[in-house]
Amino acid sequence: MGSLSPPGAPSRRLPPEAESVALARRFVRSVLDDVRPESAYTAELLVGELVTNAVIHARTEIETQVWTTEGQVHVRVSDRRPDRGLVPHERHPYACTGRGLSLVEELSTSHGVHSSGDRKTVWFEVWPEAPAPPASAWETVAPAERTVTVALNDVPYALYWAAQQQWEGLLRELILAPFVAGRAGVTPDELVVAQDTSNIISASMTAAVEQETPDSSTLSLLVAFPVDAAPAVLTLHAVLEAADEAAQQGSLLILPTLPQIRAFRHWLLDQIVGQLSGRHPTAWTLVPATPGATPTELYPWDASDIEASSVPTIAADDGNRIIAVSASAASLLGWQAHDLVGRRLTVLMPDHLRKRHTAAFTSLLLTGRPRILGRSIPVPALHKDGRLIPIRLHIQTQEAIDGRTVFVAQLTARTAPPAPPPAPSPGLHRTRPAPGPVQLPSTTKKAKPESYQRASPEWLSLFAGTGRALNSTLSVEEGLRRVCHVLTRWLADWCAVDLVDETGQVERVCVVHRDPEVQVAGVHLGKLPPVSRSTRGPLPRVLRGAGPLLVTDLPRLGKPHNPLDVRQMELVEQFGGRSAVMAPLRSAHREVLGALTLVRVQDGQPFTKEDILPIAELVRSIALGVDSARLHGHNQSTAAHLQRALLPELPRIGHLELSARYVPSNATAEVGGDWYDAFTLPGGDTVLVIGDVSGHDLRAAVAMSGLRNMLRGLAVDGHEPPGDVLRRLDLANQTLNPHATTTATCAYAVVKGPAEGPWHLHHSSAGHLPPLLTTQDGDTRYLNTGRGLLIGLDPDLPRASACDPLPPHSTLLLFTDGLIERRGESLDDAMARLGRHAAKHARAPLNAFCDELIIKFGADTTDDIALLALRPTPPA
Repeated sequence: MGSLSPPGAPSRRLPPEAESVALARRFVRSVLDDVRPESAYTAELLVGELVTNAVIHARTEIETQVWTTEGQVHVRVSDRRPDRGLVPHERHPYACTGRGLSLVEELSTSHGVHSSGDRKTVWFEVWPEAPAPPASAWETVAPAERTVTVALNDVPYALYWAAQQQWEGLLRELILAPFVAGRAGVTPDELVVAQDTSNIISASMTAAVEQETPDSSTLSLLVAFPVDAAPAVLTLHAVLEAADEAAQQGSLLILPTLPQIRAFRHWLLDQIVGQLSGRHPTAWTLVPATPGATPTELYPWDASDIEASSVPTIAADDGNRIIAVSASAASLLGWQAHDLVGRRLTVLMPDHLRKRHTAAFTSLLLTGRPRILGRSIPVPALHKDGRLIPIRLHIQTQEAIDGRTVFVAQLTARTAPPAPPPAPSPGLHRTRPAPGPVQLPSTTKKAKPESYQRASPEWLSLFAGTGRALNSTLSVEEGLRRVCHVLTRWLADWCAVDLVDETGQVERVCVVHRDPEVQVAGVHLGKLPPVSRSTRGPLPRVLRGAGPLLVTDLPRLGKPHNPLDVRQMELVEQFGGRSAVMAPLRSAHREVLGALTLVRVQDGQPFTKEDILPIAELVRSIALGVDSARLHGHNQSTAAHLQRALLPELPRIGHLELSARYVPSNATAEVGGDWYDAFTLPGGDTVLVIGDVSGHDLRAAVAMSGLRNMLRGLAVDGHEPPGDVLRRLDLANQTLNPHATTTATCAYAVVKGPAEGPWHLHHSSAGHLPPLLTTQDGDTRYLNTGRGLLIGLDPDLPRASACDPLPPHSTLLLFTDGLIERRGESLDDAMARLGRHAAKHARAPLNAFCDELIIKFGADTTDDIALLALRPTPPA
């Protein structure tokens, strides 16, 4: 145990209280007054860490001894708990706890621990200039005599490290601030049980992980826990819940637990308690998703994933700074990717949304309660040149391997209305300084195994070959078949691909054998038995997001548990198999598209854990190719191009400000029948139109285009009241399309009045929702007059017209039903909700007014949204 303490060495006895940490540091400083400052500072820092550990974990009287010999500093910290060994942690740079022993290892010349009799002593030495003697090993927590093995299946180890660090931080603060624990309703005895139980779980999990080689993003662990630990684990759960509530109230320095970490912690503790009580294990991948917590998100975050993504993606840290950007996202917003790294996210937001974002982000960190996590939100993004780019924003959290939480945002471009010609603005050109790229910490990159690096030419050939095979055809199934031919030449004796369709049904699209003479029976292809939550076995686990999984001894899997395993065994029986790797095919959005199975037969070299990481990289590139091919198939239709072409350019009128938004349904990429229009008549009046043709397909879009063009012609042809224009539109539509069965709603309005006002709105509605008028003071009312039947029902019926004044600076809103209609809510309630939100933003700039409505009502909508807003503004 290093050198023995000399007789009369200075010592200090301290109580097991938080104040003892500062007392110990001052004691060391006083003894080492004549020692080199750097040695004294190091000793003072390390003794503070060790005394903190003793206060938290031992909770007995603490004795500190310090002495020097020829400039060498010797420190001993003893407690009265020899049965409680140390709990070393992996040194993660972002951990809020667990650094004490790591600092001792890093900064001391020698260190160790010795237990004998009734005490445990942790010691270290700091030498000014001398080679380090052999370092001593730490003693760890001794295992319990009677244990029960708990099976923890599909554990995402990055999420586990994050959860462990979070709950240890919560416990540490409660122990060091006992008044907070008392206010949170946690008794000292409960805190002692919780801390000891946390140490047992940490030591048991660490021992289990050390028995495994992390061969994928998930681990299935067999963990030994004391047989009587269930009540203590329940106490730990209750204490952590109370600590979380205290953190949400701002009583603790540590931030509250984020949703996905909280969900994982609940699952982990529930599995320990349940299996100690005799229940069967439930894999993490079988846990139902909660808002903001997605159990199928198993991969640890990696900056290289973001940078290589074909989907516009941006990652930010908890300081709201950008840490990774895909080239596609940078291009969409007019930047170079390296110029964005290190900037705050708000650089990509229009001014009117920056405060909202900062408030929402801060609220998430301070309360742990998500608002938009996991949801698809339509918002405008700010292009570098000042333009607004309509996008859908989907934000999720992911854990890095070092325990950090990273916020990953995927940007999907929405159909944008044509921008009006830019108004001349001489002298307003501004430039932003462009700082150099910020270097990311090395922990954001996953290290490749040495065998992978040594064999890089072969793997590069395999990557290139599969890429060429997949891109050689527009058919996804044919491309995967060609990929399997490449894989069976290089990597496996036979392989199979299963794909998941939009309904969740799994279909085996190809099985390819290395030997071309081996025929694959048609019975092996086609629809597979469903994957239910209770379906177990390697393939169901992979289809739920686990893996890649290494499966050995394929012929001796035993009796299959479900029809899906039966289908797998039939393949093995026909083609043979000694080992296999099963890997999920994930889209750029982390959705599981299917599974790839690679098999080696009895005579070949079996797959090993060293093969997993390169295969995972290979499968990821194949999956992204499949994802791109599917997207390409959707994009072959002219839906997006047609919709963009049908959106008009808004006229620029000095005294009438106009703004419009179109948000396609989040549930489908097909073109729809919603439309808006605005144009100026020859006499100077301004026409506003909004409408919705029944249906949501190309036929509806064609019908909508025809109605829009007919209405334009009728409006320009004469100066009739709006009701007469709609009646003529109905008649023309019936005459030109006598067999058409589609109907449509439409609101037609004409704004009349000189530039200085007053203005009046002449309007008529064919079954459409009434326009909403909001004054500058926030008074709202719907213009319910002038209503009539839908277009396409009876063209002979007369239609009414109405006239309403438009106050200066008021906002007129025309919108389609997708903005407000929600299942389970009455139309009256929905319209009242829209009125309240419009009143709240009555004084906002018109573009901001429209954006606020889209953000509020456009998330996760299952219908298209079109809105058109007008604001009369007298000349200054």
